[in-house]
Amino acid sequence: MARVSVAEVMTRQVVYLPEATMLDEAAQVMRDRAIGDVVVTRGPTMVGVVTDRDVVVRAIAENLPPRSTSLGDITSHELIMVEQSATVDEAVQAMRERGVRRLLVCDADRKVVGILSLSDVALLPTSAHA
Repeated sequence: MARVSVAEVMTRQVVYLPEATMLDEAAQVMRDRAIGDVVVTRGPTMVGVVTDRDVVVRAIAENLPPRSTSLGDITSHELIMVEQSATVDEAVQAMRERGVRRLLVCDADRKVVGILSLSDVALLPTSAHA
């Protein structure tokens, strides 16, 4: 099995939005940047992650109005990180264990340097993780 590191396949673009950001604005940012998630902040502190699926399942399906519902109202507060030097297999195992589809990627100093999603893994050649 080839040893592919998380750093080789992660998305390096990390978008941070304050928890007071309304969902309609966050959705527009996701659309404009062609991303499926944003890191939610309270001042300088990361407090969670919101995905495009969170917007649909936690807000739209619950009839919450996108113009008056904030990211803070639907944020997943558990921040799960993996080091960029970890293998993709290790990251996928962490996703399975925690029941998530995305992981924040950090460097050795725990500074966020990217995001790894299952779609990043799905785009790998099958020989890289078969």
